[in-house]
Amino acid sequence: MATTKPGRRRWRAVLLTTLSLLLAAALALGGFLAYNWYYLQPEPVPAGTPAQPAAASVDPRIRPVVPTAPAPTPEGVAAALRSGLRDPALGKLTGMVTDPLTGATLWTRNPDEPRTPASNAKILTAAAVLEQLDHSARLHTEVVAGRDGQVILVGGGDPTLTVQPEGADTLYTDAPRITELAAQLERTGTTITSVAVAPSSFTGPAMERTWDVDDIAGGDIAPITSLMVDGARTDPLDEFSPRSEESAMDAGRALAQALGLHGKVVEATPARSAKVLATVQSAPLSTRVGDMMRRSDNVLAETLAIELSIATGGPATIAGGAAAVLKVLRDKGFDTTGTVLRDASGLSTADRVPARLLDQLVSAAAGDRHPALRPMLDTFPVAAGTGTLADRFPTGNPGAGWVRAKTGTLTGVSSLTGIVQTVDGRVLTFALMSGGTSPADARPALDDLAGALRECGCRG
Repeated sequence: MATTKPGRRRWRAVLLTTLSLLLAAALALGGFLAYNWYYLQPEPVPAGTPAQPAAASVDPRIRPVVPTAPAPTPEGVAAALRSGLRDPALGKLTGMVTDPLTGATLWTRNPDEPRTPASNAKILTAAAVLEQLDHSARLHTEVVAGRDGQVILVGGGDPTLTVQPEGADTLYTDAPRITELAAQLERTGTTITSVAVAPSSFTGPAMERTWDVDDIAGGDIAPITSLMVDGARTDPLDEFSPRSEESAMDAGRALAQALGLHGKVVEATPARSAKVLATVQSAPLSTRVGDMMRRSDNVLAETLAIELSIATGGPATIAGGAAAVLKVLRDKGFDTTGTVLRDASGLSTADRVPARLLDQLVSAAAGDRHPALRPMLDTFPVAAGTGTLADRFPTGNPGAGWVRAKTGTLTGVSSLTGIVQTVDGRVLTFALMSGGTSPADARPALDDLAGALRECGCRG
């Protein structure tokens, strides 16, 4: 009798098992496909159904305001503001509302009365600088050779120079860096033994006499010199940081540290023929104006005005900067009657500006006759969004996101000047100046007025 060898029996058993598994897998796959085909197939498309639309696309173009939007009337604006004007928190209010497209005055309340503008004075500074100077102009900070291995840091009037190292954040936009000066010096191969700072090229008092010296520690101002770092902030990234009274020396010490030097930093006057060893430049003028307006930066406002004064042949002083602002505005055709500026920042309580001038400047920026002023509109903070308006216009105020305005605040003084697009698509400009009440109470009341303009059809 023939017998099957054990190895062949095992091979045959493995083959049968494998075939059984393959058959089971095939049956399972077939069942799964049949189930999906029967139960998961899409419903038939009914007859007459339109073809699938094309995928949505993003159109990033900025569309201009339609010039044919319904024109507001003085009666309509007055009606829109009537309720908000009853708020006692407004104190003594002056103001003006204008249609910049037509130049029509839509509402006024004592618009020619000179009032303390607070930081709304920066609108005058920004307008004068943008009208007169090259928007791409930059300021330079240099290091020149001194004697016996000494290098001298020479300021060019740029307070945005920063101690922050390369790659680190800066408070000011595109700020030049002390560390870049140090890197340039090291690349020259020059043996450096010490660092000095040049005397300020600004003349006259470094503080306007109507300023409060307590505002230095309070973070609002610092002695204005041609060499400063981070706007004289002791904390370069804190917008509200206390300010230093010796920012030029702070800059010199930062450069010495970057060079690995530990000797005392002194003041030294460079020779006229001193060799320039390193230089950095500020951001363009238009960028610095934007930083000044969005952050309401008093130091930057004063240095911009001095830059204007120097460019127009005036003195490199705080008073010269304020005078240059008014002169340029008058020369450009703006009515500065009744306006008094002791500074360019609005920090002085002795400043006086009528609402009419503020509204006139913003209306000019929104219109077509002063194209150099148009960038100023982009510097205004956005209601409930950016800068000094980031925490204003709370939920429920229709002006949120639609109002762009410059704020101004001093003790007993609150001002708000800017633009708003109405629900009808019309752009209006406004200047509102409140006095005699707490800013904590007045600001919401001013915001309500601006919000009322946003909702204003204003056609009677």
